[in-house]
Amino acid sequence: MQDIDQKISQEMMEFIQAHPSCYHVADGLAQMLEINGFVRLYENERWELQAGRDYYVMRNGSSLIGFRIPEGAAGNFQIAASHSDSPSFKIKEHPEMKVAGHYIELNVEKYGGMLCAPWFDRPLSIAGRVMVRTDQGLETRTINFDRDLVMLPNLAIHMDRSLNDGYTYNAQKDMIPIWGDEKAEGTFLAMAAEQAGVEEKDLISTDLFLYNRMPGTIWGAHGEYISSPHLDDVQCAYASIRALVEGGHRDSISVCSVFDNEEVGSATKQGAASGFLKDTLARIADCLGKDAEDFRMMLSESFMISADNAHAAHPNHLDKADPTNRPYMNEGIVIKYNANQRYTTDAVSAAVFQEICRRADVPVQSYVNRSDVPGGSTLGNIASHQVSINMVDIGLAQLAMHSPYETAGVKDTSYLIRALREFYSTKISRYGDGKYQLL
Repeated sequence: MQDIDQKISQEMMEFIQAHPSCYHVADGLAQMLEINGFVRLYENERWELQAGRDYYVMRNGSSLIGFRIPEGAAGNFQIAASHSDSPSFKIKEHPEMKVAGHYIELNVEKYGGMLCAPWFDRPLSIAGRVMVRTDQGLETRTINFDRDLVMLPNLAIHMDRSLNDGYTYNAQKDMIPIWGDEKAEGTFLAMAAEQAGVEEKDLISTDLFLYNRMPGTIWGAHGEYISSPHLDDVQCAYASIRALVEGGHRDSISVCSVFDNEEVGSATKQGAASGFLKDTLARIADCLGKDAEDFRMMLSESFMISADNAHAAHPNHLDKADPTNRPYMNEGIVIKYNANQRYTTDAVSAAVFQEICRRADVPVQSYVNRSDVPGGSTLGNIASHQVSINMVDIGLAQLAMHSPYETAGVKDTSYLIRALREFYSTKISRYGDGKYQLL
């Protein structure tokens, strides 16, 4: 019999399997909100918001912001942010390539920084969105072939005995998937159109990506680990939406933001660097009768948790980890620090978040890069350029980040749901310079 952590992890992995692209992820999260009574808003329409009601808005079909308006004074925003995209291979326009008269391959390009080697020798499929022509005009449709469809076969060791000594992959030569034999020529767009329910002539353009078909699994001597595609960062996005639905405070506006394009820098209309979050918060304030100064005062009292997974210490490569800050799977939520503010955490935001976790009975641990290894960034410090508020960068410890099959702890999704539920149910209030109360 599964315990609660395994049950939640299994539900999360089933969500990932059913939602293989950023468009499917955003749509699936929206469905979770709608099932729980959230009302959809549209950016091109006027908003009429009511106290005690729950709403969400989407942009580009791949980013989503859900929020709960309390019955009370609504003096601040408490925000959790994550992202919907993962590293993959995007199918190019005019993708079919005939090779040696016997193979049809699909021309693809890398999206984000991925581990290349794990993409080989495993069944892949294709999902994303297409634009089609209808009697009413142009329409977006999400599609998912949802079957073993393409493959990236490795070169046999007999043909290059040095392969196990290290290899530099060429994206245009090595990372091109086989679509079919010579009889498959001219079928890709026709099959994509069939998935979209239109004729090929009415398929106009595509945003389609490869994805790993291997289902998520619970494993380890005592079922202590999970492995799945897209843990970075659908694990955090899924947990954040569940916490939003379950939490809430009578005097704070609870907000959950899920952005697209974090893996390529966030500088898009639907990314964390866009005005999506700031515009949404401003419109909420407007609808509640707040003026511009009121809005700025609300921001000064607000708090944001940037939730994007963190590197666990690898048992075979402990030399890659910081000597005194080594997160492990199943040992708590990771607070991420960086002196150069690649992560937004400071003493204030770390203390507030640790107190939230203490109240939720959730352990915490810390991550800092080795001082001689430059670290990456995440959506927190990017979003802060638009919305300058107290912010902490956190994540769940995982191995094989940016692999098409990543590994994490079975307890960690539960930990994040509990911590964020406590965050949404607690008002963070200043009562002086550098003084905070959790109410």
